[in-house]
Amino acid sequence: MRLGVLDVGSNTVHLLVVDAHPGARPLPAHSHKAELRLAELLDGDGAIGPDGVDRLIAVVHDALQAAEDKGVEELLPFATSAVREATNADDVLTRVQTETGVRLQVLTGAEEARLTFLAARRWFGWSAGKLLVLDIGGGSLEIAYGIDEEPDAAASLPLGAGRLTSAWLPGDPPASDDVRALRRHVRAEIARTVGEFSRFGAPDHVVATSKTFRQLARIGGAARSAEGLYVQRELKRQSLEAWVPRLAGMTAEERQELPGVSDGRAGQLLAGALVAEAAMDLFGVETLEICPWALREGIILRRLDHMGPV
Repeated sequence: MRLGVLDVGSNTVHLLVVDAHPGARPLPAHSHKAELRLAELLDGDGAIGPDGVDRLIAVVHDALQAAEDKGVEELLPFATSAVREATNADDVLTRVQTETGVRLQVLTGAEEARLTFLAARRWFGWSAGKLLVLDIGGGSLEIAYGIDEEPDAAASLPLGAGRLTSAWLPGDPPASDDVRALRRHVRAEIARTVGEFSRFGAPDHVVATSKTFRQLARIGGAARSAEGLYVQRELKRQSLEAWVPRLAGMTAEERQELPGVSDGRAGQLLAGALVAEAAMDLFGVETLEICPWALREGIILRRLDHMGPV
């Protein structure tokens, strides 16, 4: 069947259309996305303002039209941290459903981590052994660890690249004192969770998902996306540590000139790099591998599992 996953994230609203059936690899058929940056549209009270809700509804309408055009039989709509943590989340969800007919399922942070872990496990297979999976979104950092398809430990921290940039790095380029303060904050937050994972022992394989990690790997020399999904891409901590001070000294416009860095994410790249560097350091990771599958694919795989064999 042709499935559509509508991901209302902290940075983008992304419709992924795939052809799928139980027991088979989902085949991407179409991708439709819009930069919305909900994490940056919260007001002083933590609510998504009327303009932000109007823009969200318009983008959902566009995604529904794209889904119809591509023959989607079933739509799986969900929202992550920006909607989940908005103080007016219930009102936002009600308006979206009333005006578009779409009932967004709001995932908890732990659900995000578990579903992303499932996608990574299916991608790398059982031979990867104990997996540690890291994912940096616009609003949160997800961490999951385990040897099966359900992780033994999962955590979600409010350390998304968009959230941190708007709250901690107002300058362009940012002030060095602001960068140091954010670095201290990120490391303190991650350090609180390390013990929860380290009691299970060292992972056999460390992987990362998300555009932030892909862009950091690319500027560190990894293959371009045009070279295909199956090319191995790695991010080394040594490379990341060398890039962090360089990114801190650049404006967002200068970061846009780096290989693989999109205009919409250039402003967030430093905050994402600080989170990635801290996670790799505190978890003792020298090299991680980029996983092409993430939360959206996890949603699809879970849906297919529930369908059973045809």
